[in-house]
Amino acid sequence: MYQCPLCHLPLTLQQNQALTPQPKSYTCANRHQFDCAKEGYVNLLPVQHKKSKDPGDNVEMMQARRQFLEAGHYQQLATAMLSKLAKQLPQSATILDIGCGEGWYTQQLTKLSSAVYGLDISKAAIRYAAKKYPHVNCCVASSYQLPFADASFDAILRIYAPSSAAEMQRILKPHGWLCTVTPAPQHLVELKAKVYSDVRLHSDEIAAEQGFTHRERQRLQWQWQAPDAATLTLLMDMIPLSYRLTPAMREILCQELPILSLDFYLDLYQSETPSA
Repeated sequence: MYQCPLCHLPLTLQQNQALTPQPKSYTCANRHQFDCAKEGYVNLLPVQHKKSKDPGDNVEMMQARRQFLEAGHYQQLATAMLSKLAKQLPQSATILDIGCGEGWYTQQLTKLSSAVYGLDISKAAIRYAAKKYPHVNCCVASSYQLPFADASFDAILRIYAPSSAAEMQRILKPHGWLCTVTPAPQHLVELKAKVYSDVRLHSDEIAAEQGFTHRERQRLQWQWQAPDAATLTLLMDMIPLSYRLTPAMREILCQELPILSLDFYLDLYQSETPSA
């Protein structure tokens, strides 16, 4: 499944008894080598492909999201996502989660298939995902330079993550599926109102993905209230808006425990046949 991020040749898993305590590595015919970490993931993000020393979400944001999701607050979203994909995929499907973060949604995909891969640019997030969910194949890599062979996957899941449409189409099998999750207009609008005098709602337009045909959209909405201040703090810490919430705003919100709007779009796209 993996291909070398430097020369794009296939990578082969090698067993090297000279390496301890983790005697596995991926190598290509050009002898580029990528060692597997003790947690089980492989780092396929060369230094020259990094835009910063430690790309991706910071550790604090990742830990907050991990605790929040593992408590099941977004299970309704995960269930809808699985239902949408299950209607399209065979039991032997290969599935990739792009921008998988700490792996909670990726682990949900194992209910549909035993061949699930998770990719994220954050090494800290992938380290946790690989350790927590050993049945998921995890790698550190760029979503704009996917380290996978052509036509490797039946489906791709993309939750919020940036990506390259051309790269996604390349690694999907003919007529493969792309399922995206994006915030809909009313998502967390109550928190936005605390920060902005003129609240700008998320767009309701269906994003065009070059090389893909949009097949269906589902809007998922519900009202949510944190059971306590600690849970609300986790939510505030895991979203981009956290940088604009002052300590005073946070204190007021934790005292009020407001009812918040959760609002998502689930869009399903199908890959078009590439032109010759």
